Amino acid sequence: MHKNSLEKPLSFWLRPTNLILIVAVLSLVRLAMGMNVDLVEDEAYYRLWGLYPALGYYDHPPMVAYWIWMGQALFGDTTLGVRFISILSAAIGSLALWRTAKILYDVHVAGWTVLFFNASLLIGVGSLLATPDAPAVFFWGLSLWAMAELSVSKNANWWLAVGIFAGLGLISKYSVLFLGAGIVLWVLWVPQNRRYVLSWQLWLGGALALAIFSPVLYWNAQHEWISFVKQFGRSVPEGYSFKYIGEFIGAVAGLLNPLVFVIALVGAWNAIRQTLKQDNSASLLVLTVLPFLIYLFFHSLHSRVQGNWPAPIYPTLAMFAGIAAAHPPVNVGRWFRALGPAAVVLGVALAAVVYIHAYTPLYTSLGRKDPTHQMRSWQQIGDEVAEVAHQNHINWVATSSYGLTGQMANALKNTDLTVYAVPERMRYAMIPDNLQTPEKDDMLYVAEERRDQSQKLKSHFEHVELLKTISRESKGVFGKTSIENVRIYRLSGGKKPLKSQ
Repeated sequence: MHKNSLEKPLSFWLRPTNLILIVAVLSLVRLAMGMNVDLVEDEAYYRLWGLYPALGYYDHPPMVAYWIWMGQALFGDTTLGVRFISILSAAIGSLALWRTAKILYDVHVAGWTVLFFNASLLIGVGSLLATPDAPAVFFWGLSLWAMAELSVSKNANWWLAVGIFAGLGLISKYSVLFLGAGIVLWVLWVPQNRRYVLSWQLWLGGALALAIFSPVLYWNAQHEWISFVKQFGRSVPEGYSFKYIGEFIGAVAGLLNPLVFVIALVGAWNAIRQTLKQDNSASLLVLTVLPFLIYLFFHSLHSRVQGNWPAPIYPTLAMFAGIAAAHPPVNVGRWFRALGPAAVVLGVALAAVVYIHAYTPLYTSLGRKDPTHQMRSWQQIGDEVAEVAHQNHINWVATSSYGLTGQMANALKNTDLTVYAVPERMRYAMIPDNLQTPEKDDMLYVAEERRDQSQKLKSHFEHVELLKTISRESKGVFGKTSIENVRIYRLSGGKKPLKSQ
C-alpha cells in the first residue's frame, strides 16, 4: 500500500458504491446491445458449439461453448442467449479486479483499475461478443485475484483456487498456458514465495489445473490432435521481419484505449522497477504477464499478432494504469493527472459510437472495411435462401466457410433446412453425423462471391447451376450500400462423394 494512501480523500467516482452503479449501468447497456445487434461470424460459429457441447473443438478449448450453452438454456437460441454469460463475466470480473487491486495496493488504485478496465475497447465493445477471449480474460483475472489473496494472507490453501481458475482458463484458451509459466517465475523470483515450492497445496493446485484440462487432452487424442496442431502450429517461424511489431503495439493500444495505454506504460515502468527490488505485489503483476508478452513479441517478428490475442493480460494492463493514475510520479505535470478522467470519457464515448453504429450504421460506404459489416443483413439472406430452397424442393444448404456456415445456420434455424459444411467434417465433429451427411445429392450451395468454390464442386456434381445472386446490404441512417454479393447454386447429380477433412 502506498504511503498516506488511506489519508488521501477518495474521489466521488472511485467510491465502491458508485463504481458498482457505473459497472451495473454499463452492463445493462451491453445486455441491451447484445439483444439487438446480430452475431458476427465467429459468434455464429460458436453458437453451433453451444448447441452441441463437447470436450473439445477444432479451433479452441470448449469453455465458450459451455457459456453459450448456459445462456441458451436461460434465454433460448437468441443473440442474448449466445452473449449473456460473456457480458455478465465483465461485470463479475470487474469486482474481482477491484478486490485484487485493493489488497495489492489500495482503494484508489482499485477504483481507477475498474474504470480503466471498463473504458477499454476490449471490454466496452469486446465483452458483447461471445468468443473464447471472454472466458480467458475472466479466468486469468480470477487466477490473479487468488494469487493476490495468497500474497497478502500467506494462506497456502489459496493455491487450490489458483489451480481451479487456471484450469478453467486453460479450457477457455490455450494462451492461458503462459500464465503457468508466469506463476513459476513469481514463486522463484520473490524470496518469501520460494517456500511454496515445498507446499503440497501448490502441487495439488497444479494437479487440479491439469485435471480440469485433461478432457481437452483426451478429445484431442481422439481427433488426431487437430486443435493443438492448428493453434501451436502458428508459433513455428518461416522467416523474420520487423513489419508486424508496430501493428502489434498499435493493436494493444487501440483495444486497451490509447489514453489508458499511455497511463499503463507509466504504471508498468514503476511496477518493473519495484519488481527488480523483488516487491511481491509488483512482481505478481509483471511476472505473470511476462512470458506471454515475450511470446507475442517473438510471434510479431515472423507473423501478424491478432489484436485480440493479448486479451487475457488486459486486466493487468488496466491495473498498471490504475497504479499510475492513483499515484502519479511526482515529476509529471497536470496534463498527466488529467489523462485518467479523459481516458474514461474517451473509452465510454468510443464504445457508445460503436454501439450506435452497430445498431444503425452511421456511415455505410465502408462496405466490408467496416468492422461491423459481419452483422449485417444475414437474416434477409437466409430468408431468400429458404425461399429458393422451397421453390426447388431442397432440404440441404451447403457452405464452404466456417463464418458463412454459422451465419446460415443461425438465419435458417427456424426452417426445415439443414446447413451442411463442406468439406471440413473435423471442424464440425461435435455435430451428429446424420446432420452432416446429406440425404441426397440435390442441394443448394451458398457462397460469398469472394469465397466462391463452385468451380471445385464441378468435380463432384454433374450440375452446378447458379440460381440467384443476392446483394448483402448495409442499411443505415443516411442510406444503404452493398457489402458483397452472395451466390446461390443448385448442386445435383453427384459424381463422387465430398471428402470431409
